[in-house]
Order: sequence, then C-alpha cells, then structure tokens
Amino acid sequence: MTYSVDLRERVVAFVEGGGSKSEAARRFKVSRWCVYEWLSRESLEPSKQGCPGPWKLPPEVLEAHVTQYPDAYQHERSVALGVSEYAVWYGLRRLNLTRKKNAALR
Repeated sequence: MTYSVDLRERVVAFVEGGGSKSEAARRFKVSRWCVYEWLSRESLEPSKQGCPGPWKLPPEVLEAHVTQYPDAYQHERSVALGVSEYAVWYGLRRLNLTRKKNAALR
C-alpha cells in the first residue's frame, strides 16, 4: 500500500519546517525510512511497480524453436534466440516443457 502524496507533502513540510525526522515518523505514523526516502526524492509521486512489460522471449517463439530443434541445449537456444540462458530456462518452465529421459533409448 502506498501513502498518499498529501501525507508525503505534510511529512516533508514538517521536517523542512524544523521538526526532526524521528518526530515526524512518530507524529504521522510512518517509518523513519519513509521520511528519509521522501526527503531525498525529487518528486513525491509514488513510483510505478509491477510487471516490467512484455517478456524478452515470447512463448510462441520459444515453442517454435523447441519444435524445430528438440535436442538443443539451453545455451544453444539462448544464442539462437538472442537472450540469456535464464530467460530460456524461465520460458521453458513457464511453458511446462521439460526434458524427459527416455529409458527405451538406453
């Protein structure tokens, strides 16, 4: 939960008016960390949180690569698709694609 911009402005005004940071934290019932953070910011608007946006590796691209090259290693997939090995690992996990060992081939 984020604090309102109005509360942030009142806390900053209190400290800039001569009040201590600890007293501001007690009076407005926020943590001292919040007071220090708000004083160091240029803007008191809350920062955006959440999903960073579209994935680097679209699921359909990874699935097509797995279909075309079923025996490729994750490193080979990462080089071919231009992403990190972790992105390939995470994408495979998201698609529920795992490498199953086949006892019949032994």
